[in-house]
Amino acid sequence: MGYDIERFVGYVNEGLLCSICRGVLEDPLQAPCEHAFCSACIHGWLVHHSNCPEDRQMVDVSSLRPLYRYMKNDLNRLQLHCKNRESGCQMVCSLESIDRHEKECEYSLIPCFNIGCTVQVERRNLDGHLAVCEYRSHECPNGCGYFILSAEDIQHNCVAELKTELELLRTEMICRVEEAKHEMESRLDSQRRHMVQKESVLLNQIEELKSQMSRLMSDVCSLMAAERQHRQELEQAELEKREL
Repeated sequence: MGYDIERFVGYVNEGLLCSICRGVLEDPLQAPCEHAFCSACIHGWLVHHSNCPEDRQMVDVSSLRPLYRYMKNDLNRLQLHCKNRESGCQMVCSLESIDRHEKECEYSLIPCFNIGCTVQVERRNLDGHLAVCEYRSHECPNGCGYFILSAEDIQHNCVAELKTELELLRTEMICRVEEAKHEMESRLDSQRRHMVQKESVLLNQIEELKSQMSRLMSDVCSLMAAERQHRQELEQAELEKREL
């Protein structure tokens, strides 16, 4: 269904009216014959018909198209009153922004937040209603901390509620301890694996150093043997020189 034309300020072009409901187009679609309709109206019409309600030309859902851009712009610029005008809202805004306003309008009826309450109040009066709503929650006057949500809850057993709360706390504590335990075990396992890996790397490095030391010692021994051989050769050469 389209918007009630009585809500609009000033003249509304005939081309912006739905050919079925005669209201101002809402979520408009256009047939190939260029007649425009509200989306809900034309879809409902095509359930039982296969032609345009204006000129009887053949129409199916697949042939429907969005409204021409210039017509869409003209539609969005139309000014209209808020639907809560009779309740006191004096807002007049463009069709393009009316939905946004009405979602936040202080005169819109909204349901009470309290469970079990079926009252609907204007948004601006909600706080006042919540303060006196018979379904509002409040703490038990005996000090057990239980929140009373309904008239039946007034007769609740404080001891039982405290026991239940204690059980819940104990269960939660056990769960948290188990979680902390698992987390610590996981961290220890991770650190243990890291230490094992590090130890393996260090052992490999030590073995490599041992191998290098062994090669160095072998090289030193070879150099010392070569030096002794060279010294002996020098001594032999000196003797031969003296003999000559």
